[in-house]
Order: sequence, then structure tokens, then C-alpha cells
Amino acid sequence: MKKILLTALLLAAFSFADAQDVMKKEKDGTYVVNTTTLAKDVEGYNGTTPVEVYIKKNKIVKVVPLKSQEGPKYVAKVKKGMLPKYEGMNVKKGTVADVDAVTGATFTSEAIKENVKRAVAYYKKNK
Repeated sequence: MKKILLTALLLAAFSFADAQDVMKKEKDGTYVVNTTTLAKDVEGYNGTTPVEVYIKKNKIVKVVPLKSQEGPKYVAKVKKGMLPKYEGMNVKKGTVADVDAVTGATFTSEAIKENVKRAVAYYKKNK
């Protein structure tokens, strides 16, 4: 009985830790959703493409790409040509998927779009 209870407590603690790793709330009310574990099955050209999505008052403040195996040239194209389009986007309207991919960085763009989509869905469900 004690082993079962201890196992259940450990699993609950790890689940809570994972939830904190995925989304945190900053002092100013901004939620930061990290897709490192949330979208570990989403790959760009060279592997996973995790991001942090900053959301305040149901609007995306910014999207920041995290360390990945994608080529710096492609990430730079996405940062310049695609990520600014998310800024100010209302997450309740579901328009997050309407951002176009960047030519020349299509795989990276599509993977980041999916990461943002999952981050927003997680935020809406867990805020």
C-alpha cells in the first residue's frame, strides 16, 4: 500500500513539474508557453523546433524560437519574415494558423506554425 501511495505521489509531482515547464505566468500577467515537451514530435528540416510563445490578455506578444538543429539561416528567415506576424494576434479568434510560411524555409516555418498552434491551444486549456 505504501509503495502504491508513494508511486502515485511521485507521478503527481512529476506531472506538476512538467506542467510548470510548459507554461508559467510572469509577474506582469504574461503567460509563457514553452513547446519543448509540448511539441517534441513536431520537426522542421533538421529536427524539433521549439518556441516560447508569450501571451498577455489573450493576445500573442511575441514568439521566440529556442535552440534547435535548424540552420541559422532558416531560423533567421522565419524570425524576420514570419514571427512578427503573430504579434498582437488574438488567441481566441483562432487565426493563429493563418500565418504564411516563409519561402526558402518552408519546413522550419511549418514546424514553428504547429508549435505556436499547440502553445495557444495549451494556453487556452490551462490558463
